[in-house]
Amino acid sequence: MTNPEHRGYHGIDIGGSKIELAAFTDSGAALEEAFRERIATPGTDFAAFVQAIVDLVARADAALGMRAPVGIGLPGVTDSASGRQLSSNVPALNGRLAAAALQQALQRPVVIGNDCQCFALSEAQGGAAAGQPTMFGVILGTGAGGGYCVDGRLLRGLNGVAGEWGHWTVPATLLAQHGLPLHDCPCGKTGCLERYVSGPGMSKLHVHFGGDGVEPLAIVARANMGDAIAERTVAVHLDLLGHALAGLVLAVDPHALVLGGGLSHLPHLYAKLPDAVRRHLFLGVQVPPILPPRFGDAGGARGAALLARQTTTA
Repeated sequence: MTNPEHRGYHGIDIGGSKIELAAFTDSGAALEEAFRERIATPGTDFAAFVQAIVDLVARADAALGMRAPVGIGLPGVTDSASGRQLSSNVPALNGRLAAAALQQALQRPVVIGNDCQCFALSEAQGGAAAGQPTMFGVILGTGAGGGYCVDGRLLRGLNGVAGEWGHWTVPATLLAQHGLPLHDCPCGKTGCLERYVSGPGMSKLHVHFGGDGVEPLAIVARANMGDAIAERTVAVHLDLLGHALAGLVLAVDPHALVLGGGLSHLPHLYAKLPDAVRRHLFLGVQVPPILPPRFGDAGGARGAALLARQTTTA
């Protein structure tokens, strides 16, 4: 068995196509990874989903030699009144009391967080923003979201939705300036930033300007080769994203912004985003460093484990 002076934590990152568990030992300093496994997500069968988590955790317990607390990063949000999960990426979770079901099945401390918040926590503790008094993790992938950390601790808020900047509304003046339509959002609102600045949002911009809606990497490659439609797409996307991040700066004034998700691999964001943000700020406000992630796609499970440690040792 593991030394009783040492502790362990399991972190689970839930995605639409995969579930990844990473198990860590904790001797009081940094977490040390001891086990990692990835399986396909049972996306439509809730009972199969819960059983898959139970089986994963059992194998992780065996690897650590202990029954460890579990942190889970779920896509979507948990309704603060009903406790039911709202998730478009994993239909099996939608409308379910996922936290309660997992707590009952696992019979141990289980901490549920948003997958974007788990990314931020991972980058705040030992990641790209390590040592910063405050940081904001900005997810730009299939959707747009994030998380806010102070002194390496995640702040989740009353409803657990702190960091959901992707559901701020694009100002009508900015839509009119760029000749953009008002898009509906699955959250029930219209004009959410996510519909314009996420990966699919950038592809929609390309279609709107007369392109074929290819993936963002291809759009940027075409823009670098002088394609006029791609150049316009990249410029408008930068302006909308600059407006969004300027709002974050004015709202929480982070010491660093760390990008995550698929769009974090686009080099031009790190070169051009600071000026795009600055154009939407008043004079005298400094743009914080905009950094690539240290852990990237591997940060979700690690962040979930860190959330379990933060919550169960608080």
